[in-house]
Amino acid sequence: MELGQCPDAFEKVIYDNGPEAVALPEEIAAEIKERAFRDRGIRRLWARNNPVGEVEPLEAGRKKSPRALTLEERILWLEMLESDPKAVKRDLPDLSRFMMATGVRIGEALAVYWEDVDFEAGTVAVNYTVIRVKGVGLIRKSTKTEAGERTLLLPQWALDMLRRRHKATSFPNGPVFPDALGGLRDPSNTRKDLRAARGGDEFAWVTSHVFRKTAATILDESGLSARQVADQFGHARPSMAQDTYMGRKTVDRRAADALEGALGKPREDQTEDDEVE
Repeated sequence: MELGQCPDAFEKVIYDNGPEAVALPEEIAAEIKERAFRDRGIRRLWARNNPVGEVEPLEAGRKKSPRALTLEERILWLEMLESDPKAVKRDLPDLSRFMMATGVRIGEALAVYWEDVDFEAGTVAVNYTVIRVKGVGLIRKSTKTEAGERTLLLPQWALDMLRRRHKATSFPNGPVFPDALGGLRDPSNTRKDLRAARGGDEFAWVTSHVFRKTAATILDESGLSARQVADQFGHARPSMAQDTYMGRKTVDRRAADALEGALGKPREDQTEDDEVE
């Protein structure tokens, strides 16, 4: 069992108790998995009359490295969604763009209201996530952690997308990515929509978290430090030393600049000297 296999449960643990609280459930899940492998091996060798002596430790498969969308895959993914009427109706193309532009979690993306977008400054405030409360329904819940609350500069193409949406929206005081009635959208149902839209084998591995991994990869390859990437993603501790000696809660222009080329579109105001650098 890993984080990606039960995202809703782990997300609730994180936002109720802070990111560090997820370590214990992960350790418990890993131990259960290890015991299951060991028990399976004993059952297979039981008929040999010497199960204890003959059982060898079973090595768990190597954990797959996080995979991100390449530039070509990002473009193909958006083209595929734009050509799918159901995906367009479910607002998946722009939601995918927003998550690639910011690296936010799906619950955080769905919790952004228009009041959180500052078009003049070119920023978006990420202070909430959407969760479902039994007997209440969907609510916008504070991230509760200082690191989780952050203001992000947007690449120009993402800002243009938001301006287009703001002009066309029927719910200017509601979520940027609302449900059909203008209210909060369910993250679990939206994940299902993404799974239904990803088609065949080419994108069968894509989940909502892949957009976060994609943004992280772009920032890492651009040369940003682990601390700067952590600030963008709302992570509390890349390391104790970085927490102690590097600044926090900064709005970093370099992150937005790095994500500017996420869809292969350079900044319109980029000079020839910038391109050489």
